[in-house]
Amino acid sequence: MSENDQKKHDELKSEEKEIKKASELGEKIEKDDVSIEEKLKDTEDKLLRSLAEIENQRKRFEKEIKDAFEYGSFNFAKESLAILDNLQRAKEAIKNDKILKENKDLDKFLENISIVEKDLISIFEKNNIKKINSLGKSFDPNLHQAMTEIEDNDSEPGSVVQEIQPGYMLGERLLRPALVGVAKKKSSKNHEKSEKK
Repeated sequence: MSENDQKKHDELKSEEKEIKKASELGEKIEKDDVSIEEKLKDTEDKLLRSLAEIENQRKRFEKEIKDAFEYGSFNFAKESLAILDNLQRAKEAIKNDKILKENKDLDKFLENISIVEKDLISIFEKNNIKKINSLGKSFDPNLHQAMTEIEDNDSEPGSVVQEIQPGYMLGERLLRPALVGVAKKKSSKNHEKSEKK
């Protein structure tokens, strides 16, 4: 092989190598383009998921803040109901005490207790604490706690015929269930006994 042939041969080999490198580079660029597009889609998907998660967290925090403002005083309000209960019990006990009934200042004293009671009820209402009206309504386990069943043919079975302790709501939440007596039909044995008398 002559020098010229050797040079041509080397040049051809060099060109072949460059063509091969260019071809490999082209394939690599195509693969990179595909992987770049896939990576871009994957990154976009992750970004959208992250944004949705952040939005959900924001909404959850807003709800927690709103609930904290609305129901932050829940325990205090629940404990304050005992004051109202005790005032009402004291008023009834004083009215029923034989010795105190003879006291000429009893009416003034009861009037003052009633004023305090009304003020407390007014404070409750201003703070969205409302009494549950139970008497005559159907028993609702979400609002009432049945303490006893009372035989009563005049009332609809399952209706509240006695309120042992009033229940209260704080906004839309149950603060304390009403303790109630629920009507039931007189049993046939009791009904027969009452007819025989």
